Amino acid sequence: MMRAAPADRPPVLAILSALAEEQAGLVEQLQDAQCISHAGRTFWQGRLGGLAVVLALSRIGKVAAATTSVALIERFGASRIVFTGVAGGVGPGVQVGDVVVGTGYVQHDLDASPLFPRYQIPLTGQTVLNADAVLADALVAACAAGLQGLRHAGRLPVVHQGLIASGDRFVNGQEETRRIVQSLRQHGHEPLAVEMEGAAVAQVCCDYGLPFAAVRTISDRADDSAHVDFPAFVRDVASVYAQRIVTALLQVSQPRL
Repeated sequence: MMRAAPADRPPVLAILSALAEEQAGLVEQLQDAQCISHAGRTFWQGRLGGLAVVLALSRIGKVAAATTSVALIERFGASRIVFTGVAGGVGPGVQVGDVVVGTGYVQHDLDASPLFPRYQIPLTGQTVLNADAVLADALVAACAAGLQGLRHAGRLPVVHQGLIASGDRFVNGQEETRRIVQSLRQHGHEPLAVEMEGAAVAQVCCDYGLPFAAVRTISDRADDSAHVDFPAFVRDVASVYAQRIVTALLQVSQPRL
């Protein structure tokens, strides 16, 4: 059941960023900005494009991202959460400079077998947590509008939609990536990207009955070169993508938000 905002409180869109460089441009655009410290984190409240928003950094890893998500909901009244960040591309045709909008999220390092099936979240009966379809579609439209005219390494960014796998590891080795993808495929899952937070935020939003969707800029192919020029990519590509996608999301999809 979808949790509705209290009658005396307008809907609040929470925008989670994985990296400070992504958040900085959004904070600069924030109207009626208010900075609040809570749960050891910094949150920014205000308005973007006429909508009430709260901005936060997820921090790194599933536990940190889950804690941040709970704070957004319980303390700041978030009624939906959008996540921007980077990821390693593992699906066919998913190249550096592309983006992946998640349609579902799975924890690639979750294994409570033989008590529960591999990858299943214990006591829930769920393995893949689906993104909110309306919010995910809005992100796809925002990517198309916001990234128009941009190029990376001479090619236009492609917008992919599919499964994103999360785990508490920075996956950066070809053999490790092969093992993760092969095991997921053996259990019927076809991941397009790997990262460290999305499935945790999806699980929190599922528990609270809130819409969630995420978009990830592909920074590497999760192989032995995954660490190369990462800071430069974040500064020059991922932060630009994130700001343009969120701005377009607020412009083209406001009736749905």
